[in-house]
Amino acid sequence: MLESVTATALSSALDGLSLRQRSIAENIANINTPGYHAKRVQFEDALRAAVADGSGSAQASVERSLEPTRLNGNNVNLDTETLSNIDTVLRYQFATQALGAQASAVTKAIGQASA
Repeated sequence: MLESVTATALSSALDGLSLRQRSIAENIANINTPGYHAKRVQFEDALRAAVADGSGSAQASVERSLEPTRLNGNNVNLDTETLSNIDTVLRYQFATQALGAQASAVTKAIGQASA
C-alpha cells in the first residue's frame, strides 16, 4: 500500500495499542505478585508530534507506574486495568477500521485508474 502520514500514524497507533494490551494482560496476571509495579504504555504524545512533523512514525515507551502500592508493594488496580483495557480495545478497533477504509480507498482508486 502507498505510504502516507495517515497510514504510518495508524500503524504506529496500532503498535502502541498492541503493546498497551500486552502490558495490561501482564499487569492483571501479576495482580497478586508482591513488589510488582504496573506497566504503563505511552505513545500518544510522541504520535501527535510525529504527525505534526509529517513523519507519522512514533515509538511507544513502557514505564513503571508510580501509583501508590499496597502493603505487599504491588500497585496493580483491577478497576484501572479493566477500564484501560476497554479503552484500548475500542481505540484499536477504530484504528483498524480507519486503516482498512484507507486501504479500500487506495484499492478502489487504483482499480478505477487501470480501467
